[in-house]
Amino acid sequence: MKVLLINGSPRAKGNTFIALSEVANTLNEAGVETQIIHIGTQAVRGCVACGACRKNNTHCAFSDPLYDQLRQILDEGIDGLVVGSPVYYAGPNGSLCALLDRLFYSCGAKLAYKPAAAVAVCRRGGASATFDRLNKYFTINNMPVVPSQYWNSVHGAAIGEALGDLEGLQTMRTLARNMVWMLRGLNQEALPVSEEPKLKTSFIR
Repeated sequence: MKVLLINGSPRAKGNTFIALSEVANTLNEAGVETQIIHIGTQAVRGCVACGACRKNNTHCAFSDPLYDQLRQILDEGIDGLVVGSPVYYAGPNGSLCALLDRLFYSCGAKLAYKPAAAVAVCRRGGASATFDRLNKYFTINNMPVVPSQYWNSVHGAAIGEALGDLEGLQTMRTLARNMVWMLRGLNQEALPVSEEPKLKTSFIR
């Protein structure tokens, strides 16, 4: 089994990395392979609703190394996903959302029915709104959301301060153990039992 973790912070080894590493280490201890991908500090193109990904084998019209790397990982196959972000004005990093918009729209089928979890890292507040925003990617895409003992937030401002949030780190470990429990319990070959054709309703009359 393999879980992909996306570090949505521009700081490669900051507090978001610390939180995700706590998840990854616990998964590794349970025999689950992990890979942490850092989105970096370069500008990330957002979705422009061109629809090209629906016409050219689901590949986004914009080809950049970060998107291509994540798409290749999804093509190779993962069993679970964890997305972490620092809190910016009570929301996730904009670059992360730009990436996820493109990734989920063009590669949603590769992520469906994979257990997923969001992790928010903040100095003081805004974690719940960030957590909610990230979870929306999962819940619109048939992805079971992995629970923990508390909402998945870790606190810290200066690099390394997250190590002092003992409850937050424990929440990360519990999240990882629940991810393992869910991965072992799900029979991927049996999902979904059946699917209906998607219906879309326009409210403009």
